[in-house]
Amino acid sequence: MTNSSNPNLVEVAALIGDASRANMLLSLLGGKALPASELARLAHISPQTASSHLAKMVSAGLLVLETYGRHRYYRLAGEDVAHALESLNAIAPVKPVRSLRESDQTRALRFARTCYDHVAGELGVALCDRFVELEILSPAERDFELSALGADRLEQFGIPVTTLRQERRHFSRKCLDWSERRHHLAGSLGAAMTNRFFELHWIERIPGGRAVRLTPAGRHGLRDEFGMEFAH
Repeated sequence: MTNSSNPNLVEVAALIGDASRANMLLSLLGGKALPASELARLAHISPQTASSHLAKMVSAGLLVLETYGRHRYYRLAGEDVAHALESLNAIAPVKPVRSLRESDQTRALRFARTCYDHVAGELGVALCDRFVELEILSPAERDFELSALGADRLEQFGIPVTTLRQERRHFSRKCLDWSERRHHLAGSLGAAMTNRFFELHWIERIPGGRAVRLTPAGRHGLRDEFGMEFAH
């Protein structure tokens, strides 16, 4: 999204405020790029209507279009868009659950999900809290601060801390979790932790959405590495 001394909040709010566009944006909050046909299906609208909505969101800087041959994929324009959507979710009223399937999906999302490229939900918040307890992280005003001891420990865990600090994005950003109403770890450090968890097969995606599950290897790994226990 473009920085400006006079941002047009009304334009962005109007785009997000449409139910179909909101559904498409939330479908992309897990960090994946999806084709227009899939986004149309998820928003329960025609492909023609979806194309119109998507063009408006690309023009406004909410989405970016990626073309591979004849295939067109859409993804969120960046971490700031994801952060804004997650924050709006945190203050939005809760929608009623209308089926057992929807109840199961909501429960899975609340436990663990990807928020753009980092872990959110109960798992993400618990990990962040544990890092503060272990003095790996300490909360600051907008971001978390990584201690020297924490940097050494995460390097040993396989996180390239020095390289991450050189990236242009936020390093260890606080992200308000919509389901837990507390912060989880975002930024390049949060993304690297999530990638490492996937590499170790500690977490795996649940097909059909952005929920993830904690694997048996993950339960053992989090217990042995960070002293964390989960009853789920």
